[in-house]
Amino acid sequence: MAGKVVLITGASRGIGAAVARRLASEGATLALVGLEPAELKKVAEDCGPDAGWWEADVTDLESLRTAVEAVAERYGRIDVVVANAGIAAPGFTRSMDPAVWERVLDVDLYGVWRTVRLTLPYLLETKGYLLLVSSLAAIVHIPGLAAYNVAKAGVEAMGNSLRSELKHLGVDVGVAHLTFVDTDMVRGVDEHPVFGRVRTGIPLAGRVYPLELAVEKFTQGIRKRSRVIHVPGWIGPLKMFRALIPHVVELGARLSVPKADRAALADIQARGVAESSRASGAGGRADSEKAPRL
Repeated sequence: MAGKVVLITGASRGIGAAVARRLASEGATLALVGLEPAELKKVAEDCGPDAGWWEADVTDLESLRTAVEAVAERYGRIDVVVANAGIAAPGFTRSMDPAVWERVLDVDLYGVWRTVRLTLPYLLETKGYLLLVSSLAAIVHIPGLAAYNVAKAGVEAMGNSLRSELKHLGVDVGVAHLTFVDTDMVRGVDEHPVFGRVRTGIPLAGRVYPLELAVEKFTQGIRKRSRVIHVPGWIGPLKMFRALIPHVVELGARLSVPKADRAALADIQARGVAESSRASGAGGRADSEKAPRL
């Protein structure tokens, strides 16, 4: 990674920040993009004197354009882009705040598209590597995370399409699928009075994996310009059973969803729809400050 300029969105905390630190230790130059200036500054300091940070909202095309152009001007090139910015907001579709539902798609899906659109010209020049961060949620569609499931499935489809479109131009495209990793976002979901219990009640797949595992898998995949990254590895074989997975989810939902649905309505009544539906974790709170209201 020595000499490579790596742009990471959602770099203020979590996987984005941790991967940035690891790549910097391997000689890469980091360009960090996110919403939280104080956090970005801390991460940049950890990544060495050549690292830079830019405050930008991936839902705002011009804000993101300004950041990407500033990165290119400062470093003269962009070799790797990690489209990592994302939020998760638990809630059942029929009762959660519609503005939050749409915001998840705007950040997690259209934010990835805007990142691709603006950075691709630079990746074409360097014949670089583009990594789109999807999720196990693209494969296993658990109830209470419909907007997140939709967004991450879209990211996977985008990555698969781009891989074929860009291969002959020398740009490699990877898609990362990861399950629950010990980050601020997952801890925030677990703090929800209703959906924390729903998540932790998922057999086997509800396990939370250490952040270090994700960092190792991501950095290894970036070095190899991998077409897929799985955190953990069992997600790869699981993909072969896609046709069966919805039936398994539906079977489990028969027991858990009716009770959780009643609890969700009670939580909305007690705390209000905006608070009950708010995106999880400190990163989610930072994003909610930027989000428009319907």
